[in-house]
Amino acid sequence: MIPMPLVEALRNAQHAVIFTGAGVSAESGISTFRDSLTGLWERFDATSLATPEAYQADPALVWGWYEWRRMKVLQAQPNPAHRAIAALARRVPRLTLITQNVDDLHERAGSTEVIHLHGSLHQPRCFTCGAQPDVPLAMPDEPEGGRRLSPPGCARCGGQLRPGVVWFGESLPGDALEAAFQAAQQCDLLLSVGTSGVVYPAAEVPGIAWRAGAVVVHVNPQPHVEHPEREFALTGAAGEQLPRLLEAAFGEG
Repeated sequence: MIPMPLVEALRNAQHAVIFTGAGVSAESGISTFRDSLTGLWERFDATSLATPEAYQADPALVWGWYEWRRMKVLQAQPNPAHRAIAALARRVPRLTLITQNVDDLHERAGSTEVIHLHGSLHQPRCFTCGAQPDVPLAMPDEPEGGRRLSPPGCARCGGQLRPGVVWFGESLPGDALEAAFQAAQQCDLLLSVGTSGVVYPAAEVPGIAWRAGAVVVHVNPQPHVEHPEREFALTGAAGEQLPRLLEAAFGEG
């Protein structure tokens, strides 16, 4: 049962913020970063491949792994949670979507102007000069041997492209983080969906919203609620709970 105060808060929201994490993508079959690698990549540790040092030591290995990940993402489809978020944007005066995910499932579900705090698999940039290619990357093939694939060259400086994600040891993009914090400060309702809330500084977003007076909702199989006022938990999968919430508030899932 959706709590009526939450239903009213959603109906009356002027600026809603949706803050999503790996749990939303996992419902589309995309493994979370903490999952063990499988198949031809099972002997590797994901954390050992997601660093600038790993790329410098073996660009073809790291690029090949990220292209394999990108291929898996492109084979996946948006789930009911992605679609419910896109539908909600049509029901509130203003919606800001912030994600920690590096896939494009929100965009393919119809969401626009998504703030990607951890970058995107689909927006590579030059390791040397930082330029992004003008032409989108093609659909990747299975990297040869499941492992190595030479990175494309940079049209500006001749360097090599790197995945457009935030690696361990790197800071989150400042403009994205500033936009996320500003939206959290200004919103009157925040839905934290499919995120454990342990990866900082991104995990500060719900707390900023609550301290600014917003209603905060955690949608997770194991949600954690810290405050007795203006904070709610919807326990379960995002693909089930978000359509139920929209149905309760607006008569649509």
